[in-house]
Amino acid sequence: MTSHAFPAETFSRRRSRLLRRLRAGSAAVFPAGHDSLRNGDVEHPFRQPSSFYYLTGFDEPDAVAVLRPGHEEPFVLFVRPYDPAMAIWVGARLGVEGAVEELGADAAYPIEELEQRLPQLLASAGTLYYSLGSDERLERMVSGVVAQRRAAAQGGARPVEAVMDPAPLVAAQRLIKSREEVAALQRAIDITGAGLEAAMRATRPGMHEYEVQAILESEYRRLGSPRDGFPAIVAAGANACTLHYTSNRAEMARDELLLVDTGAEFEFYGADVTRTYPVDGRFRAAARDVYELVLEAQEQAIALVKPGVRFHDVHDKAAEVLTQGLVDLGVLSGDVQSLMEERAFGPFFMHGTSHWLGMDVHDVGRYRDGEESVELRPGMVLTVEPGLYFARGIRGVPRRQRGIGVRIEDDVLVTRGGCRVLSG
Repeated sequence: MTSHAFPAETFSRRRSRLLRRLRAGSAAVFPAGHDSLRNGDVEHPFRQPSSFYYLTGFDEPDAVAVLRPGHEEPFVLFVRPYDPAMAIWVGARLGVEGAVEELGADAAYPIEELEQRLPQLLASAGTLYYSLGSDERLERMVSGVVAQRRAAAQGGARPVEAVMDPAPLVAAQRLIKSREEVAALQRAIDITGAGLEAAMRATRPGMHEYEVQAILESEYRRLGSPRDGFPAIVAAGANACTLHYTSNRAEMARDELLLVDTGAEFEFYGADVTRTYPVDGRFRAAARDVYELVLEAQEQAIALVKPGVRFHDVHDKAAEVLTQGLVDLGVLSGDVQSLMEERAFGPFFMHGTSHWLGMDVHDVGRYRDGEESVELRPGMVLTVEPGLYFARGIRGVPRRQRGIGVRIEDDVLVTRGGCRVLSG
């Protein structure tokens, strides 16, 4: 099926951009995902790998795309054929004809013909782009083509001269979002915000974390998000000190904070927003001190976001503010610069401040360019999410802070003149 948000022309433009970056006389092979069993004969809901969908707009399993720059048929797609009997059970497949008519493939074939046709499609490719380890069966076929071409080279035929990973090229392209992509992200973020507002209004002492999760997911589905971008973290009290806490089973007490890290997905683009708030609606002094410190760190880090600033500078700013605050709270002592160099904040702020956001919650794209952190550019979307976590087992934490965990996370678009907080 094709995307509701993006027309086929969008995916065609993406392929054209990638084709221009591939070596002349090359070919690139991309596998789709496969159905996977949950237990017994029950399958997990299928979700296409992001880069395959980014290039094709196709959301069915067991497919392979072949891209060939400069060829009269640059986009070839292998798909499962339409099957009337299976359509009764699981719904209609797009099929070979639909791959051409709806997806814009220059040629399409049944996936069962892949092994027969792949050597011919790759016959003239001097460079072969394929991500090793991405699909075991396809990798055997690709390796077989390389071996056949090597053997034929003894008789004067051209061998495959290089096998290269196309993932960095696709990642660089995905890193800079188009207006269409930003709009899809904004919709996912707006849905997430509505879910968080509903959850905050409903939160009461005595509820369980999973009840808050149920409110989030109900609101997401009601507003058109088919799935979450990642399992929601709904962590009350000291549970918030476990960064990827997902059991979400505890009962919430009156004097606890609740940390909710969640993101709806819309048209394959996902939000990632974290809010921390008191279960009974009233901040205690110790919790307020920590919350306001994390908020100040986030605000100063976001204020830094603009083109030309290096990615890691955002983290350094948040860490600097948090370190000064930890000194002010009596958790650390000493010179802030020295404490920063020692990473003395590490037991309380152990994760990075930011990651890329897009089709994957931890989206693709490099964070470093050689020895340097990458420079921010317009169209990049990153999270800004400082936090402080005072796990009960850490020595030296004042009693009043023990068991408090706070994280505040927003999604930020780099613009030409600075940035825009999409989740504000």
